[in-house]
Amino acid sequence: MVMSSTPLVTNTNLTAIAVQNLSHYFGRGQLRKQVLYNINFTISSGEIVILTGPSGSGKTTLLTLLGGLRSAHEGSLKILGEEMCEASQRQLFRIRPHIGYIFQSHNLLKSLTARQNVRMSLELHPTIPHPDIRAAAMLEAVGLKDRVDYYPDQLSGGQKQRVAIARALVSHPKIVLADEPTASLDKKSGRDVVNILQQLSKEQGCTILLVTHDNRILDIADRIFYMEDGKLSAQQIDP
Repeated sequence: MVMSSTPLVTNTNLTAIAVQNLSHYFGRGQLRKQVLYNINFTISSGEIVILTGPSGSGKTTLLTLLGGLRSAHEGSLKILGEEMCEASQRQLFRIRPHIGYIFQSHNLLKSLTARQNVRMSLELHPTIPHPDIRAAAMLEAVGLKDRVDYYPDQLSGGQKQRVAIARALVSHPKIVLADEPTASLDKKSGRDVVNILQQLSKEQGCTILLVTHDNRILDIADRIFYMEDGKLSAQQIDP
């Protein structure tokens, strides 16, 4: 089945993410363990929100649920108006093309050039024309105009993460989920990466939820959430 690249929600004033009484578990039977407890929050279209907290607190698990990588178990989790709690594989597949992903380790394919890595993201959007041109233009937007035909092993850590940003944003997703995108970068490279992400997200009007331990980048957020032991703090910390 070919998925349309038409957004599920076109009104940018609507809520992008709405989570209510969300709980999630790993394992079954006697080995079943609760990892998220009664999570509640909403994120408006166009917001940049940072999720922080100690390792093992459930941040990445929450991100995988928001990204449609697995179905949530209890409560309500709506992405662009679509309910993801106990969603079928078909429903999860339907939402994924509208979400861009950025990972700590950038996850670039070493056998592909920067342009080819970015173009891969467009395979879920067959109606988008001129994918090679679009991929090159996106790489230019992140400052890699002269690196479009370089392989990952020829790029620095910061440059690789810029390719990952280009790949996430090339299809103009409604939501971008970033998991520790600056963790392996030095101070300058990390700041450059988040500045580019912030600028391009505002230009495209997409929503960003960014998981981080990096206190150096908290100032880019409109709001900051804190998670610990699978629970989201009721307090929202101003950046």
